[in-house]
Amino acid sequence: MSLSPKTKRGLWVSAIVLVILIALGAWFTWTKFFREEKEVFANEEEHFKYGSLGAEGERGIPYYLWLVLPRVFPDLMPGPGGYKSLGVVWEEGHEIPVGFSKKVVGFERITNNCAVCHTATYRLSEDEVPHVVVAGPAHTNNVQAMLRFLFKAAHDPRFNSDIIMNEIRLVSANNYGNGGLSFIDRQIYHYVLIPFTKKALLQQEKQFTWMERYITGGHPKPDWAPGRDDAMNLTKYFMTSMPEDDTFGPTDFPSIWNLGIRSGKDNAGKQMLLNWTGDTPAVRSVLIDSALGLGAPAKPWFLQRMADLDHYLSNLPPPKWPFTEINPVNQQMVNEGQKIYARDCAACHEPRAEFTNKVIPISDIKTDPERMYSWSKDAAAEANRRVKKLGIDRPPMVETQNPYGYVSPPLDGIWLRAPYLHNGSVPTLRDLLNPPNERPQSFHRGYDVLDPVNVGSYHRAPEERGRDAH
Repeated sequence: MSLSPKTKRGLWVSAIVLVILIALGAWFTWTKFFREEKEVFANEEEHFKYGSLGAEGERGIPYYLWLVLPRVFPDLMPGPGGYKSLGVVWEEGHEIPVGFSKKVVGFERITNNCAVCHTATYRLSEDEVPHVVVAGPAHTNNVQAMLRFLFKAAHDPRFNSDIIMNEIRLVSANNYGNGGLSFIDRQIYHYVLIPFTKKALLQQEKQFTWMERYITGGHPKPDWAPGRDDAMNLTKYFMTSMPEDDTFGPTDFPSIWNLGIRSGKDNAGKQMLLNWTGDTPAVRSVLIDSALGLGAPAKPWFLQRMADLDHYLSNLPPPKWPFTEINPVNQQMVNEGQKIYARDCAACHEPRAEFTNKVIPISDIKTDPERMYSWSKDAAAEANRRVKKLGIDRPPMVETQNPYGYVSPPLDGIWLRAPYLHNGSVPTLRDLLNPPNERPQSFHRGYDVLDPVNVGSYHRAPEERGRDAH
């Protein structure tokens, strides 16, 4: 049966309308959920502090939701001041802290980057604005408290679209031309972004059950405390999905400036190793694995970003001692100290010396072995397999033997790397040079006013006595 011309025209019109609707739907979906805007930064330092690693799809939190969480849940924060109470570095004039990126992937999303753990601050006096030093250890940042805040908020009945949208309307009013988020964007937040983010946080919490478990003997694990994380357990459970165990190895965030002196071969042609227990032979591998742990995707531009970071951090000089004018160095004492250093320290800490960036057996150094126990050759082999499966070619992690000690690092920028040793158990250089039985048994972390005499941070400031003790 043949169709009449009128019917044919109707079908053609319907088909055209359908194609237009599909095209509009695809355009709307791409615009609101997948469209990416290119980031632009004034220099590489700003890029390091605020640039995206591409983790928005897996770990991104919608910007306005992230912005109002401290307003909705102030009682779940460790103190007043919103995200500042978590010890994040927040520069004046910036809308987000250092170590956070804000990128448009359909909508504005917040994620973390390397700088969240590797940006230090210091003050010469209590009333001074903090100096920000990129690639330094983030000794004020309480990463564990940040995670706990997000997970507790996701469980709270106040985490619902009605309550959160009321706060978003208040804070978004000055950020949109017509007085707030558009009608469509408000609906997307209300019915899609807020519910989906809550679900994602509750799902992610399951990956951190090990963080709250009890260790052997029924004793609870202590908090990581500011400036630390359980790095290799994070890697083990996220990258390799290995079964949980009883290891507990929080260590201080290391400085990552001047990485060129830690890379390659030493003066005798022996391979130098990185990470606290010599788990990795190359800077590029450390950067790639760390970024993958933050949710970065294995895309070609990601590998280029890792190459750029490698070049930047390998050539970034350590910060200079800031007390030269107000507290001049005694050159005679420096000369005497240099002789002692050359005799007793240089073999393990001078760049490219015999034992620098090599693993010193635990039987020799007799220190806390917990970080060493948290990694294994099996975990390294699985990490290598998974990275290779992603199509990434990088120098593999060491899988020939289990960790047996700790790496002895160079001492560049040592004045800003307190507290000292891999587990941050010594607050100042003076304490480190004293016999172990004369060192403080406990001290407060997370305070960034420098102690120029003992070299480190003051750790008994009155207003800081409520902070976590080591």
